[in-house]
Amino acid sequence: MLQGKDHSSISLHPAIAELRAADDSPATDSSTLASRLRYLIEAGADRLPLPGQGNTLSRWRALADVASLDLGLVKLFEGHTDSLAILAEHDAAWLAPGASSWGMWAAEPPFAKVRVSPRRDDGELPAGQDATGIEVRLDGVKAWCSGAPVLSHALLTAWDDDQQQRLVAISLDQPGVTVTDEGWQAVGMAATASVDVHFEAAIGQLVGPCNGYLDRPGFWQGGAGVAACWFGGTRRLGEVLEERSERGGDGHLLAHLGAVDVLLGAASSVLREAAEWIDTYPQEDAWHVAQRARSMLDTVASDVLGHCSRALGAGAYCRNPAFARMAADLPVFIRQNHAERDLEALGRYLAERRSGIQTLRGHGAWCL
Repeated sequence: MLQGKDHSSISLHPAIAELRAADDSPATDSSTLASRLRYLIEAGADRLPLPGQGNTLSRWRALADVASLDLGLVKLFEGHTDSLAILAEHDAAWLAPGASSWGMWAAEPPFAKVRVSPRRDDGELPAGQDATGIEVRLDGVKAWCSGAPVLSHALLTAWDDDQQQRLVAISLDQPGVTVTDEGWQAVGMAATASVDVHFEAAIGQLVGPCNGYLDRPGFWQGGAGVAACWFGGTRRLGEVLEERSERGGDGHLLAHLGAVDVLLGAASSVLREAAEWIDTYPQEDAWHVAQRARSMLDTVASDVLGHCSRALGAGAYCRNPAFARMAADLPVFIRQNHAERDLEALGRYLAERRSGIQTLRGHGAWCL
């Protein structure tokens, strides 16, 4: 059996299991994603263990399980649960109303930027942690706002007049927020409706101090968690191949299945090690751990898709809706990783440091 498919004593959250039992095909539109996300929230499936609190692997298993059902859904679910974790990290959980649904919008391409300013002309923006809850004004355009048409709230990054990045919580149901239908042309992940959102004198509330989004342990802890989403989608592709092999297959198909088992097994090990490291060193910078996990899953996802597509042929794309949607969504989703640029950053880090990151046993990362 493929590594990662057998949860042994680990069981799915009932709400996740019920969704998959009802319809195991990924959604093709944002309204279906919205209803699935709302179901998970109302069932309490979004109340995941916080990263770095001793149960990070359970958090990632939930993300992977949702991803195995629907990559579009986990894109929204991960953003929602990441937002809740960020609010908790800044002691700002009180900003999230019950049953609210959140996006985490931090993309900042050069053509889209949001400015944050005091709500009153004579006001000032506090710089410290005590800024949380202060009302501010938002103006500008935010790109790639996943789930914008169906979410109730969002955390987003914006910039003040001193060119300091600020994190702002905002209700999307207000006159100053306009959700467009522009900015997303990809077929993959289309159901997430990751569109441009315009802000004009919109009112939000500061969360944390200046640069508080990036300058916190949870930033890279959350970044590593995204790799668990990629793992879940990749695992679903492998499950399709495994199910096909159970009906018989030639040597080529079985060779591809063996390759997928090796790849998923390696990816699972890297994620488990990363989760353990984060729980052991919750206040340390998890950049290297996260980048290694993300780059690993980038490679594994691409390779598994290649093996599955060559083993299964056009039939899987044409007649298996789950495989077809996963195969379209996954390449887009993993491009959150920056490929060779991230590998270069890893190499530069290692070359300058001249030793691998410390593992739980105090040895180099390349030691057993």
